[in-house]
Amino acid sequence: MRRELTRPWVASVLLLIAFLAIWQFLTAATGGPTANVDPEYARLAGQSASQEKTGAIPTPVAVAKRGYELLINAFDSSNPNNLGIAWHLLYSLGRVMLGYILAVLVAVPLGFALGLMPKLYQSLNPFIQILRPVSPLAWMPLALYVFRDSSVSTIFIIFICAIWPMLINTAVGAAGVRPEWVNVSRVFGVGRLEHVARIVFPASMPMIMTGMRISIGIAWFVIVAAEMVGAQSGIGYFIWNEWNNLQIASMIVAIVLIGIIGLALDVGLSWTASRLSFRE
Repeated sequence: MRRELTRPWVASVLLLIAFLAIWQFLTAATGGPTANVDPEYARLAGQSASQEKTGAIPTPVAVAKRGYELLINAFDSSNPNNLGIAWHLLYSLGRVMLGYILAVLVAVPLGFALGLMPKLYQSLNPFIQILRPVSPLAWMPLALYVFRDSSVSTIFIIFICAIWPMLINTAVGAAGVRPEWVNVSRVFGVGRLEHVARIVFPASMPMIMTGMRISIGIAWFVIVAAEMVGAQSGIGYFIWNEWNNLQIASMIVAIVLIGIIGLALDVGLSWTASRLSFRE
């Protein structure tokens, strides 16, 4: 029995149960879903406190009930202005994947070039270091002005925030190939392209996959904020719309789904990295 309790998944389940129990106790003790809304929240949402009786933080039971309602109507498209939550998730995933793939197509080849050509890296590094810390949302107004389309602007934001971890990790991986492997390649007279394909690329794969995992996580959490600013669909838009309606339980359900999908994306890339890992 003691050995069972030391397993990581058992500890995770116990922590989840403890968290839900504390959440239920605190929210139930303060009135739960029947408590009045803070007047300031109500004012920001354009409603009076008497119009809405939803508590600021609903109980886990209330969230579970709302989650069930959202999931059974997840693919509802009868009202274009009130799509099911699955459609919003699909819109967000589509934008993330498109922006992410574009970032991969740019970052990986450019990262190899930077790693293999130190002078090129030294020339571009100042620009990379200036652009890399800029908040993705700082680009949003400019993107909306240039592209005149919220979806295209959101995809651009995903691209600009996902490119840097992959670019830097690929460059470091390409530049850090073991010297003896490079020497063997030279001794056998391996051509430049073959050297990159057979030596540099496999040796850099762990670093590339690490950068890709970091980038997908960044892209997935940035999409929520980007969609709150300008989009008319997507999970970020859904959360903002539910906030305007003071549907806190719906917001929590959406947050949980965002976390689950983010975990799935990371696990998928981790599995891919384990399959492509290069053993020294």
